[in-house]
Amino acid sequence: MTSWLAHYARALLLVGLVAAPCSALADDLADFNAAVERAAAHNRVALGYLRTQGTELASVELERMKDAWGELTSRFGANPPAVLKDNRLYTETLVDVPTRIVTAMIMLDMGRDDIARNSLQAIRLSLSNLRREAGIEILADCVLDYSAVMAVFVAYDDTPPDWNRPEMASEFSSRADAVAKTAARCDQLAGEDIRTRPKFRRLIDGTMTSLSFVPKVIAERDNDLLHRLIGELKAFDNLLSFRFG
Repeated sequence: MTSWLAHYARALLLVGLVAAPCSALADDLADFNAAVERAAAHNRVALGYLRTQGTELASVELERMKDAWGELTSRFGANPPAVLKDNRLYTETLVDVPTRIVTAMIMLDMGRDDIARNSLQAIRLSLSNLRREAGIEILADCVLDYSAVMAVFVAYDDTPPDWNRPEMASEFSSRADAVAKTAARCDQLAGEDIRTRPKFRRLIDGTMTSLSFVPKVIAERDNDLLHRLIGELKAFDNLLSFRFG
């Protein structure tokens, strides 16, 4: 990362620190999370556009994300919620996010959508690490975990199970269980408002329905069924990340 980008991000942060009103509801974690979500929503949409080569639309979302993050910094920069006051990652994250936004914008201008995408994914991880460091977990963090365990399971699409291995059935079941348990945890973290939305229900319930075929895959050693199953699970993973990650 170039030094001028880091200086630019620090300048944004300093503006926020100076502008932050002392009367802000600094200890209101819900408000902070909501402000982060406003920026993160633009990040998700930008990533979605980049998956479909919508570079110009992604650039628009990044401008909106930059503005949303600037508003967050102005309000909370010097007055974080109490749970984040002594968090070693707090200031680092406030600097890191705008730096990566600018990096992504420059990379899009240079036609390097791949690097821009990596920068935006890194923002998701940075925000999650900040929350985890403080013992906070929200749905977006669980969605990251969901994608991680899903990646392990869907790897069977490239390297199908060798059912002649004695331990294969147990390994396969264990990986499927990890996906199911993580999906259930995401369901609990979603909160009533999101949990009852039809779009969310289709993704969580769809995951569970697909995984219900795991015993059949094992019993019949049916790698063709597994391939179809993995296709469904990949779709659920992509949509969950796009809408709630």
